Amino acid sequence: MTTRHLERVELKPRREIDRARWPYTIPAVAQVIDEGLDVPAGVTFLVGENGSGKSTLVEAMAHAYPRRGVENPYVNLLGDRGRPEDSPLGWDLRAVTHGLASPAGFFLRAETMHQVLGEADAAESQRRAWGGERVQERSHGESFLAILRHRFTDPGVYFLDEPEAALSFRSCLGLIALLDTMRREGSQVVCATHSPLLVSLPGATLLEVGEWGLREAAYDDLDLVRSWREFLDAPGRWLRHLVDQD
Repeated sequence: MTTRHLERVELKPRREIDRARWPYTIPAVAQVIDEGLDVPAGVTFLVGENGSGKSTLVEAMAHAYPRRGVENPYVNLLGDRGRPEDSPLGWDLRAVTHGLASPAGFFLRAETMHQVLGEADAAESQRRAWGGERVQERSHGESFLAILRHRFTDPGVYFLDEPEAALSFRSCLGLIALLDTMRREGSQVVCATHSPLLVSLPGATLLEVGEWGLREAAYDDLDLVRSWREFLDAPGRWLRHLVDQD
C-alpha cells in the first residue's frame, strides 16, 4: 500500500512571518517556507547536525498533521502535545492530506518520553490503551519499544525525534524491522535521527539537513555515515585531537 496520508506541508496562505527571527533563519526551515515539502510514502529520515533544523521540522509537521484520538478523550493517543519552548513553525504550516488520509498517528521524542509514559501509567483507562501494563516498570529501552508496539499499530502518520537515544544497538535493529512493517502496512513515518543504523532501512527516503537546506541523499553519501565509518575504522585519528593521551 502506497497511500501518502500526508502529501505535503507548506506555508499557510497569507501567513505573515518574520524571516529575520528564529527558526525562519534556519536554511532548511526557510526552504520549506519558500517551496513547501513533499512527503514521500513510507519512511523519511531527516539527518543533520545539531541546530540544522531537523527536529524543528519534525515537531512542526507533527503539529500540522490532523491526528486525533478516537477511543477515549482521556487517553493520550497522539503522543507529545508540544512544549512552550517549541518553535512557532507548527502554526505556520498547513498539511495537505490525501482524501482518505488516516487520523491515526503519534509524535514521540526521546527527551519527553518519560512524561508520556507517566501519563500512560497514571490511570487504569490509560493502561488499557497501552496493553494493560505499567510501561515505566521496564527499562528505558523496553519502555520505548512498548510505546512502539502499542501506539504504532494503526496505519497513519507517525513522527519520531531521535528515537535512538533510548535504544541499544539490538533494539535499533528491532525498530528498523518495525518501521519496515509499518511502511508495508500503509503508514508514513517522519523521523529525525543521528543514527547511521536507522537510516540504513532499505527503501527509506533520506533528507540531509544543513546549511544548504534540505537535499535528498544516498546512504553512502551522508556525512553522518562517512564520519562514523572513519571513526570506527581508526578512532585514534579522531581522539588524539580531543583527549589528553598520557
